[in-house]
Amino acid sequence: MSRKKRAPGTRPIGLQAELKQTKSFSSLHAEAFLNLVRTSEQMQRALHLQLKPYGITETQYNSLRILRGAGSHGLTCAEIAERLVSQDPDITRLVERLQRQGMVHRERGAKDRRVVLTKITAAGLDRLKETDPVVNSTVHALLSHLSQSELKTMIDLLERARLFAEPSNQDG
Repeated sequence: MSRKKRAPGTRPIGLQAELKQTKSFSSLHAEAFLNLVRTSEQMQRALHLQLKPYGITETQYNSLRILRGAGSHGLTCAEIAERLVSQDPDITRLVERLQRQGMVHRERGAKDRRVVLTKITAAGLDRLKETDPVVNSTVHALLSHLSQSELKTMIDLLERARLFAEPSNQDG
């Protein structure tokens, strides 16, 4: 990326200038939405670049964290999918890739053999031990210029925006 870094504390250029767009946005809503999408994409790219040397994607990392939290019980693919931060349309294939890397294993449920549970392995836990500090430091670096109050305000605004993005809350 050949983008010049701005000095800390300087005001960022607006999205219109950043995109070299000569025409104004159609509405303030459109500008806010596009800012949200652009920011999310750039932050995800930064995290992607940090995880790349470890051979896992952001969604695989998220899945491993979910499975670590599930403990020895494990979870079905559907349960993993509903807990992911970013939805993956093919969670089964994602789990298969993690299994090929030795980071998870799958087994049939003891009570219901139709249920397949995915559990994290020692290799998966080791990968998280390697990557947790990388992810934590990346996230901190990306947002360290914001105060605690600004972070809380941003969290509140994003949660409110996400609430109304749910299909059940949309008119139509």
